Amino acid sequence: MSKIRILWADDEIDLLKPQLFFLEKKGYDVTTVSNGYDALDVIQADNTIDVVFLDESMPGITGLETLEKIKESQPLLPVVMITKNEAENLMDTAIGSEIDDFLIKPVNPNQILLSLKKIVDNKRLVSEKTAMDYQQEFRQLSMDINSSPNYEEWVELYKRIIAWELKLDTSDNDSLFEILNVQKKEANKEFVRYIDKVYHDWFNEENGPTLSHKLFKDKVLTHINDEQPTVFLLLDNLRYDQWKILEPVIAELYKVDTEDYFYSILPTSTQYSRNAIFSGMTPDEIARRHPDKWVYDHEKGGKNLHEQFFLEQQINRSVQRECKTQYIKVTHTNSAKEMVEKINNINQYDLTVIVYNFIDMLSHARTEMDVLKELAPDEKAYRSLTKSWFQNSPLWTALQRMVEKNHKLIITTDHGTMRVNQPSKVIGDKETTTNLRYKVGKNLRYQKNDVAVSKEPNQIGLPSPNISSTFIFAKEDRYFLYPNNYNYYLNMYADTFQHGGLSLEEMICPFILLSPK
Repeated sequence: MSKIRILWADDEIDLLKPQLFFLEKKGYDVTTVSNGYDALDVIQADNTIDVVFLDESMPGITGLETLEKIKESQPLLPVVMITKNEAENLMDTAIGSEIDDFLIKPVNPNQILLSLKKIVDNKRLVSEKTAMDYQQEFRQLSMDINSSPNYEEWVELYKRIIAWELKLDTSDNDSLFEILNVQKKEANKEFVRYIDKVYHDWFNEENGPTLSHKLFKDKVLTHINDEQPTVFLLLDNLRYDQWKILEPVIAELYKVDTEDYFYSILPTSTQYSRNAIFSGMTPDEIARRHPDKWVYDHEKGGKNLHEQFFLEQQINRSVQRECKTQYIKVTHTNSAKEMVEKINNINQYDLTVIVYNFIDMLSHARTEMDVLKELAPDEKAYRSLTKSWFQNSPLWTALQRMVEKNHKLIITTDHGTMRVNQPSKVIGDKETTTNLRYKVGKNLRYQKNDVAVSKEPNQIGLPSPNISSTFIFAKEDRYFLYPNNYNYYLNMYADTFQHGGLSLEEMICPFILLSPK
C-alpha cells in the first residue's frame, strides 16, 4: 500500500517539526510549504496529494482564499483548516466552503492523526470494524434463527439481519455480504416453517400478532383525538429495509416516537392486505358482507376501488364520536400534485389517509424495463433508488409542508416484496390466478416443497371463488410459472421483486409513529 501524501501549508512550518516527525514515523509522506501560492503550485504540479493541511492566516493569500482556489481545481481533495482564530463566523465560512475538518492551534500529534484517520482511513476502518463485528455476531444470529422464535422474536431477528445488511452495504466486502445472504435465506426457510405451523391459529385465537385487518383497531384508532390531526401514510410495497433507508431523510424534520410492526395477511398482495387494513375485516368477511365490492382474482375489474368506502365504514363502526376523515390516493403525477395542495387542509380533519403507490409501480417497472434492472440490480441498489425517488418526490414536498402543523404522522405499508430467484412449476385451469407468488384455483398441481397450502381458505380469512378452491403461497424466494413458454417467463421474472407469498420481507411490515420536531 502506497504512503498517504500530505501537503501542509503554514507560514510557521519550522515550529511544526515535532508534528511532522510524528507523521513521518507513522508512515505518512509530508510535503511542506509556507504560503498559499506555493500550496496551489504543488497541487497543480502533483496530482498524488491525498490531503491538505491549510493554515488560515498566511502572508499573500489567506487560507480561506487558498481553500476556494483548491476547491475550484480539485473539489474532491480533502482539506483540513488549521487556525488560531476561534471566531464562529470563520468556522461557518470554512465549513460552508466544504472543508473536511477544522483544528485549533496549537495542534497536538494525536489530533492530527485522528483527523487523518477520519478523512483518509474512515471507510477502510469502518469496513474492517463492521466485518469483525459481523463475524462475531454470525454465530449468535445462527443460533437465534434455529431456536424456535415466536412472532415477536422473528421481528427482532429480521431487524438485526437488515441492520447488518445496511452496514455491509457500505463495507464493499462481497464475501461477507454473500455469507449474510446465505444467513438471510436460512432465516426465511425457518420463518416459513414457523408460519406454516401457527398461521391458522392466528385467525382462531387471540395470541397472535396484529394482522392487516386488525391494524386500525390495534394501532391507529387510539391516535385519533380532538387535540391534533393524525396523518396515516401508506406506502405500497414498503419493506422494512426501505424504511430504514428513508428514515434519516425523514428524521431531518420528524422525530420517530415509535418503531412498531404488524404482519401482513396472506396473500401479501394489495387486493387482500390493503382492503383488509381499510375495512377492518378479513377478505372473507368483505366478500360476505359486501359481495358487490369484492372482485375475485379471476374476475375483471379493479381490485382496490372501494378503499375509501371501507375506511369510512370502519371509522363509523369503531370511533364513538364524529371523526372527519380525508382520503387521498396517489397513483400518478397529477394526483401527486393534488395531494400536495390537499395536505394544507389536514387541520380541518381528524384523520387524513394517504395511499401512495409509487414503490409498487417501481417494482413492476423494474420487471418490465431493462434499464431499471441495470439501475437496481440488487437490494442495495433498489434501496438507493427508493431513497433517490423519495427525496425528489411530491410526497417529500408534502411532508415538508406539513411539518409546521401540529399533527401525528403514521408511516406504514400493506406488504413488502421479495426478490425471487427459484422458479416453481404450477398447473391449473384457465381461471387460476396469474400472480407469481400465490395462486388460487381448482385442481392445482404444484411442487409440494415449494408452497404453503390452504384447502380451507375461510379458515385463514380468505374467500373461495368456488367450493373446491385452493390457495397456494410461494415459499422463500420462489416464483410460480406455468409449463407453457416456461423458459421465456423464467428469464423474464428471475431476479425481480414480487409479492403475494411467504417471506420475512413480505409479511413483516413497519409501522412508524412520528411527530414534527
